[in-house]
Amino acid sequence: MQQRLNHRLASPKGFAAMLGLEQYTRSSGLELPLLELVKTRVSQINGCAFCLDMHTKDARAAGETEQRLYLLPVWREAPCYTPRERTALAWAEAVTLLKDQQVDDATYEQARAQFDEKQLVDLTLAIVAINGWNRLSIAFRTEAGTYQPGQH
Repeated sequence: MQQRLNHRLASPKGFAAMLGLEQYTRSSGLELPLLELVKTRVSQINGCAFCLDMHTKDARAAGETEQRLYLLPVWREAPCYTPRERTALAWAEAVTLLKDQQVDDATYEQARAQFDEKQLVDLTLAIVAINGWNRLSIAFRTEAGTYQPGQH
């Protein structure tokens, strides 16, 4: 697949706005390993090759194990995730998929038990950001495979 256009070059101010949200979420105080798991899982759901390449490489560079990355699509059945990670993954799936145009109360209550109000908003902003990046990369066919950690 050939890249259609470079969204970064075509709209520098739009890219900067997206990058601003990304930078905020990275500095929000949420754990980097948790954010990388969430970004990887959302990218799996959306089928974004570029973002999967990026976030699995970033996760590995930050110390994530291969096993946990391999088991991410079946995280509910895998014993290697903490309760907080499980909650973040459930929240990420619910916000990304928006079944029946809502996030159910049970998922929200579970999230509130693990995250305070600011943390939950920041986690949701991280999910919004990765969904946006996925859509830009998929729509414009950003080439996967060349990303190296530290290129953000």
